[in-house]
Amino acid sequence: MQIKSYFAALSRYHAWATARLLDEHLAHLTDAQWHQDCKLYFGSVHRTVNHLLVTDNLWHARLAEGVSPRMSLDTELYHERDPLMAALKAATRRWSPWIEGLDASRLDDELDYARSDGRAMCVPYALALGHAFNHPTHHRGQISAALTGMDRPAPELDWSYLLHQEAGNS
Repeated sequence: MQIKSYFAALSRYHAWATARLLDEHLAHLTDAQWHQDCKLYFGSVHRTVNHLLVTDNLWHARLAEGVSPRMSLDTELYHERDPLMAALKAATRRWSPWIEGLDASRLDDELDYARSDGRAMCVPYALALGHAFNHPTHHRGQISAALTGMDRPAPELDWSYLLHQEAGNS
């Protein structure tokens, strides 16, 4: 498998896992559960989902647009659940078409960007793209743990579930 195909698969997983978490599990939370402090890094499910959208926007801007927006990682982009969930699902779906059109040679380059605090960074482009997909997995896991703490079922988000589904083995 070539690296570009790997990132195409990761982008599909990113959109699938996020939509599954939002639609099948978070849409059914009460407002109290959505906003309660679950002792996550960003506190509540609401604030963690906002963080997922902030970081998806930041990394897409850096990688796909070559710009480095300055935004706090705990910025609340949406206060209401439905628009937040819709924006996050849309954000995750934009990666696949972009990767499809990406010149694979770009993956061998460096990514120069500025962090949210303005500090200049230079990292391997492919590793930064990998981080854009790995980081949300961490926070989806935190949210899954919060759901079990609320005595709610946690989603099955293992990448293998999507791979089996795509292969017709689901």
